[in-house]
Amino acid sequence: MRNGRRTQMSSTPRTATGTAAAPSRRRVLGGIAATAVAVVGWNTVDQSWATAAEASGAAVVPVPALTGTLETSPSVVEAFGKDFGHLWDGAGSKPWAVLRPGNADDIVKIVNYARANGIKVAVNGQGGSGTDIESHSVYGQARVPGGISIDARSMSKIVSIGGNCAVVEAGVTWAQLTDACLQVGKTPPALPDYLYLSVGGTISIGGIGGTVAKYGLLCDTVRSIDIVTGEGKLVTATATNRPELFNAALSGGGQVGIIVRAEVALVPAPKRSVIFTLYYADVETYLQDAEKVLADGRFHVQAGEMLRTPDGSGWRYKMEAGANYSTTPPDRAKLLSGLQDVRADAVIEDVTYREYMFRLDAYEGYLKETGHWYSPKPWLSMFLPASKTKTFMKRVEQELTADSLGGGFLLFSPFLTSQVKRPLAMMPGESVAYLFDLLRFPNPGDPNIQAMLDQNRRLYDLAVSMGAKRYLVGAVPNMTQADWRAHFGNRWTGFVNAKKKFDPANLFTPGQGFFA
Repeated sequence: MRNGRRTQMSSTPRTATGTAAAPSRRRVLGGIAATAVAVVGWNTVDQSWATAAEASGAAVVPVPALTGTLETSPSVVEAFGKDFGHLWDGAGSKPWAVLRPGNADDIVKIVNYARANGIKVAVNGQGGSGTDIESHSVYGQARVPGGISIDARSMSKIVSIGGNCAVVEAGVTWAQLTDACLQVGKTPPALPDYLYLSVGGTISIGGIGGTVAKYGLLCDTVRSIDIVTGEGKLVTATATNRPELFNAALSGGGQVGIIVRAEVALVPAPKRSVIFTLYYADVETYLQDAEKVLADGRFHVQAGEMLRTPDGSGWRYKMEAGANYSTTPPDRAKLLSGLQDVRADAVIEDVTYREYMFRLDAYEGYLKETGHWYSPKPWLSMFLPASKTKTFMKRVEQELTADSLGGGFLLFSPFLTSQVKRPLAMMPGESVAYLFDLLRFPNPGDPNIQAMLDQNRRLYDLAVSMGAKRYLVGAVPNMTQADWRAHFGNRWTGFVNAKKKFDPANLFTPGQGFFA
């Protein structure tokens, strides 16, 4: 992906308003060796980190004693200056240091240190499988140019698994938690489709999966969090104890604190799942059936997709629905009763529960083999009001081609907005909304990345005019504070007040661009 336009995007990141982002510090650490170098303090004169060799005679504020490490080697900051989307890679996205915390107290110390010295801070989820470990934001949301990036993988302990809840550090992935819970016959009720994401990062933006119709977003299954606020305090927050902080942290995009631990609800795990893959020739029939099974709740899992027809001539729709069981298989005929799918194309499989939860593993392997996994990812994720969904999808059918998806897909399924409880997880003002999740994996070498981003902006503006809301992942260029104010609507003022209260120095997660 190194055509002229792509190279410019990589080397010259843009701010939310589209202007070139200037380095936030005057001095780069180009002279520091490529091995891990201990930082001893912050030079208040030239606004840069200082090593022991550089500290002599300088106005250096010493770094507090840490159990973990604060690293500034080029190889480390380079790795933390990139994300899964590869749309903001480049020198302007690099942090100045990476904290690998030994414990929560390290984070408290660094937040206090950053506040005293005017340094930005953001957590980097560092999820993934195998050796492909990186931030899974796709448009620079976790970037902290010139600041401190906190490696979430240093906080990846499962503290406890009980009868109805698990306590985990924020860097634990849903894959880790799922496997650990299955060993004792439990499972988180809501899971993302891709499990190799950190718990802390996911709940900070909401977390979407196929059980949203029954359990809401992943953050709706969180009972409590331990969080370090911008005041440098480690506190516990729940829906009833410090609810303002709790509600601002869950789906708030990392603006009010660093989540270090979460208590997640658990339910008994089924043994097996019967998965129904049903195909529809047109959007109208798909919408009727999707909302029918949503209303009667006949399935435990409900997802969907817009995809190319087998001959590549157009689009069709797919409902993927699951019925879980442990001993007696469900009545398939009853579950299919009244549905209008193209029955000859239906595929029905009986698999273990774990096989279904980890169903994307094989597809991830395919995307890595073909190179799609490593391409830039101009994703677009939104929640559409049901009453406008058909009109919007007709426009999408005209806009997209097979090349628009590359090796990716467009997830598309309904859910009840009443199941989403956290106030900053903004939803359309209707009882039923549709997840629209355009997860592009462009073909390697595709020269049209900028055109895809421009298309995202057009589709976003159209959807917003119809009452849609963004999900806080994805790549929508040139978002302004006015756009964000409109997105949060009547909750904007409360969000601003929470930011001022819990992060008065405006330290946290500048990459989201909410308060730029």
